[in-house]
Amino acid sequence: MKTAQLIASLLDSYQRGDYCPESLRGKLDIDDAYRAQLGLLETRLAGGEQQAGWKVGLTADAMREMFGSSEPAFGYLLQRGSMTSGVVLPFADLRTPLVENEILVTLDRDLAGPGVSPEGARGAIRTIAPALEIVEMRGSDMRIDVPLGIADNLSQYAFVHGDPIALPANLDFGDIQAEVRVNGELSESVRGGDVMDNQLQTIAWLANALHRFDRRLLAGQQIMTGSFTKPVPVAAGDVIETQFSLIGTVSVKFQ
Repeated sequence: MKTAQLIASLLDSYQRGDYCPESLRGKLDIDDAYRAQLGLLETRLAGGEQQAGWKVGLTADAMREMFGSSEPAFGYLLQRGSMTSGVVLPFADLRTPLVENEILVTLDRDLAGPGVSPEGARGAIRTIAPALEIVEMRGSDMRIDVPLGIADNLSQYAFVHGDPIALPANLDFGDIQAEVRVNGELSESVRGGDVMDNQLQTIAWLANALHRFDRRLLAGQQIMTGSFTKPVPVAAGDVIETQFSLIGTVSVKFQ
């Protein structure tokens, strides 16, 4: 199927609330999926949306093994999905929401692959901030079909962020500790370097992966760099608060 036909088919399915159409299951390869995802992004931008940046998933060996992937995966962030810490989200409007605990990076300059290194990624960072990604299990379950999950933008719904700070000169991303509290009770406490890829490695991978599709990271764009924990399931009334050592705290409530 040509990319334009694939995009039209996905748009039609999404408008009917079907984010994992049976007709496409097992039919896409990874490049098909990314071309569809980026084509859907262009459609949304042409309709007046604004892109805020990018997200990266599958940033831990355990997650890649679970989904049978040899590398991370990327999606895009829309400006309408950018929310500040403390936001209250209507639970009834969401399709099985989950929360991921991440660091949000804002770039100071462009990064263009190929050949971007982690050191080059560090030099391009303007600020970092504590963040939570809200994803929806709306049918495009990547355990069923990774390419369809990629086409559906890795289930992205919104990203909630705390106050940004300038990147500390000697910050070791691997030493950042994330403490996750659900309704005030400690749920998880993890050190980034023990559970996931280094965020600088992730940013470098993203810049080089985008090059395959004739794109680059741009100054001012924001990047969600992968979750410290498995997605946290939530229910109506739940409050999720995560404190990142050296970075800050971020929270969201579902009402």
